[in-house]
Amino acid sequence: MFTIYPAIDIRGGKCVRLLQGDYDKETVYGDSPFEMAKGFGEKGANWIHMVDLDGAKAGEPVNHEVVLRTAQELEAQVQVGGGIRTRESVEKYLSGGVSRVILGSAAISDPQFVKEMLAEYGGKRIAIGIDARDGYVATHGWLETSEVKAEELAQQLVSFGAETFIMTDISRDGMLTGPNTEAIASLGDVTGKEVIASGGVSELADLKELARRSGEGISGAIVGKALYTGRFSLEEALREVQS
Repeated sequence: MFTIYPAIDIRGGKCVRLLQGDYDKETVYGDSPFEMAKGFGEKGANWIHMVDLDGAKAGEPVNHEVVLRTAQELEAQVQVGGGIRTRESVEKYLSGGVSRVILGSAAISDPQFVKEMLAEYGGKRIAIGIDARDGYVATHGWLETSEVKAEELAQQLVSFGAETFIMTDISRDGMLTGPNTEAIASLGDVTGKEVIASGGVSELADLKELARRSGEGISGAIVGKALYTGRFSLEEALREVQS
């Protein structure tokens, strides 16, 4: 089953999108992330992808209240990332109704913490967000690029129990230039685990191609700007991958 994850990025309490993760290139699409999520749920979304951009920069959750409200009040499942770097943050979200927590920068800065969280909650509830720039992992809200190759990091994390990866090609995020399907499929091939595509989806054909390669480990796609700018509707996206 290929899953569409409509994306809600939260900054300053509002629903925004950034261009290639640049905090200076922000577009506001709504004043209420909760209402946006509710709308996606009413249109058929089974999952909502939420990112606390303020949290990613601060190193701790900032917009957790709206995330928890969304998880508790809507039928759609919620996965959340952004500034989740402590056991307390993981526990707050998972005990508060969030279905899956995404650990990103911590995979580089604190691998022992990630290992412990995977052991405690399992690879279905702890997803690993790998944000790559030219094949290398970017961290801390994409402000820094490490010297670690994305595929090498993923292989190490599989040994820790990781089962779900979210792969973002920063160069394509918010650009509507199409996803880096080959890199995503390669990560699925190297790890043998599920990979959710993120960044660059601009038309229904992108989703169809990703879904067609679900046998290579691509289990879903996060869709943001294409929905907000009217490239296609969520209903159309859901029909496309279910047909």
